[in-house]
Amino acid sequence: MGYLHIYTGNGKGKTTAAFGLALRAHFAGKTIFIGQFVKNMKYHETQVTDSLSGWEICQLGQGCFIYQDPSIQDVVMAREGLDLCVQKMSSGHYGLVILDELSIALYFKLLTREEVEAALDQVADDTEVVITGRYAPDWLIDRADLVTEMKEVKHYYSVGVEARDGIER
Repeated sequence: MGYLHIYTGNGKGKTTAAFGLALRAHFAGKTIFIGQFVKNMKYHETQVTDSLSGWEICQLGQGCFIYQDPSIQDVVMAREGLDLCVQKMSSGHYGLVILDELSIALYFKLLTREEVEAALDQVADDTEVVITGRYAPDWLIDRADLVTEMKEVKHYYSVGVEARDGIER
């Protein structure tokens, strides 16, 4: 039986933790699908598909809209992305499916609760699902089997350190 994990909170490390779990799952013989909502930048971790078989990563957004309202195209891409993720989660082929930044897609109303609940109702029995992103809603936390909240205590961004290759991107 697969479980639902939530990695949320304002601290650094949600996607990193999910990729760490994916690496563990890979070496246990599982296939991995990662759907990255909102994102369109090829972060260094997406290069894993160049080196390891059994991984599939799809970016399901057109990039950052944090300082502006999401566009209709953002909504369309999120919904099409969720449809793709349902295909992967329900196929029985993947041992681990990561819905990276799905909580952000919910927070910015790119997806509805009903759409996400319907998607999660279709997960194959042996597929583990991880949802990442800030602002996980209470209903999603209640549904999850495991919830980890990343809490920022101190971060060097506050003193002007930019994102660094291999550490933040």
